[in-house]
Amino acid sequence: MESEGTSIPVSTELTVRLRPVAEPDLVIFQRLRTEPGLIGLDWAGFLDAGQPARRFAVDGYLGDDDGRLVVEVEQEQAAAGIVSYTSRRSAGRASYWEIGIVLLPPWRGRGIGWRAQALLCDYLFQHTPAQRIQAGTHPENVAEQRSLEKAGFQFEGVIRACEFRAGQWRDGYLYSRLRDDPPPAELPVR
Repeated sequence: MESEGTSIPVSTELTVRLRPVAEPDLVIFQRLRTEPGLIGLDWAGFLDAGQPARRFAVDGYLGDDDGRLVVEVEQEQAAAGIVSYTSRRSAGRASYWEIGIVLLPPWRGRGIGWRAQALLCDYLFQHTPAQRIQAGTHPENVAEQRSLEKAGFQFEGVIRACEFRAGQWRDGYLYSRLRDDPPPAELPVR
């Protein structure tokens, strides 16, 4: 069976992994900054297409306070998208991570997103002392809500008027996963 509009076979046996950004991946970053609609609801207008190369030259997108990893489908040896993580601080000295994901259209709706987000949580919990990882999404992005829940996140609530998008202020949904929360019901393939 194939997903509509693409020649990539639909499979439940996809092996998803995260890897550092490589120079050829910068094309994806540039596309996300210059192609309206490619990023979905998060499109915020045209951005500097040269910025990804400048950032890559600084630290390969592996900074201490933020970073990006490529979501790769091993069977296809293809970059399916990007996950991001940014250090935030709410009070006191303890910081937490806020994560995000963008998958390229042919890879959406195939179980890759929840696996990538679960792998990112595992990575951050293994390599940093953070107790909390959070992610936000749009109320209308039901697929991402299901993906976060499948990756072990819990819905925390509505954040009113947190985002200016398409000419107006909009609400967002906040999800979190704590270090000691149970792991996802289905463990992602590594």
